Amino acid sequence: MKKTSTKTNQSVEKVFQIIEVMASNKGPIKLQEVSQKLGLPASTVLRFLKTMMLSGYVNQDPETQKYSLSMKFCHIGYLVSCQISIRNVIRPYLVELADRCQESACLAIDQDMMVVYVDVVDGPDNMLKTMQRIGKRAPLHSTGVGKALLIDYSNHEIEHMIKERGLTPLTPHTITTKEDLIAELEKIRKKGYAIDDEECEIGARCVAAPIWDYTGRVVAGISVSGPVSRMNIEKIEYVQTIIKEIASKASQKLGYKVEA
Repeated sequence: MKKTSTKTNQSVEKVFQIIEVMASNKGPIKLQEVSQKLGLPASTVLRFLKTMMLSGYVNQDPETQKYSLSMKFCHIGYLVSCQISIRNVIRPYLVELADRCQESACLAIDQDMMVVYVDVVDGPDNMLKTMQRIGKRAPLHSTGVGKALLIDYSNHEIEHMIKERGLTPLTPHTITTKEDLIAELEKIRKKGYAIDDEECEIGARCVAAPIWDYTGRVVAGISVSGPVSRMNIEKIEYVQTIIKEIASKASQKLGYKVEA
């Protein structure tokens, strides 16, 4: 019984390896290429490919004899995405973030070029509770999490956002020009995190990081907020390390492949 179980597990593992090789290839692939990349006998790979063809998961071009994954995988991906709630997936990471930083942590998404807070874990006090209320909307350009979401925007999309939403100054520290915003986003892309230094609310600072999904797009942002009395330079340095680590783990949970 144990031998049968082991063989079954190994076979399933090989099938998934074949699928991943085919999915990462830029187009249809030859049997020999799959065999070489995985270090498996061509006869073994062929056996699995034929099984997947019978199940409708793999197609073969009759002229080139090359293999490709079928659209059936897209349908499965769609069904899986319908079952997954970003809020439910990210919740444990948000709890960990608030616990390790000892400050309020929130999860936000981009909706109609506005930040929408979809989950919050309270910090040691309620000072920022009104700012982070679930369902509350805020501008993208003046919040740390909003700027983390904006790094996925092209320059054209940024111009459209500015045209539709403007760059309203909420405090004397708010970014109010396209040039300054683009420069700030470039810094965020390089550092991997964003800072709201009293740009949305006087007396509050925030550190944020983007969450990526399996498509390589930014789908959400997480942030840590606290009063300026606690969120000093040393605390921000401490938080940025943790938030980047947790954002990376959360992104991988959503299927994002971190480049080596």
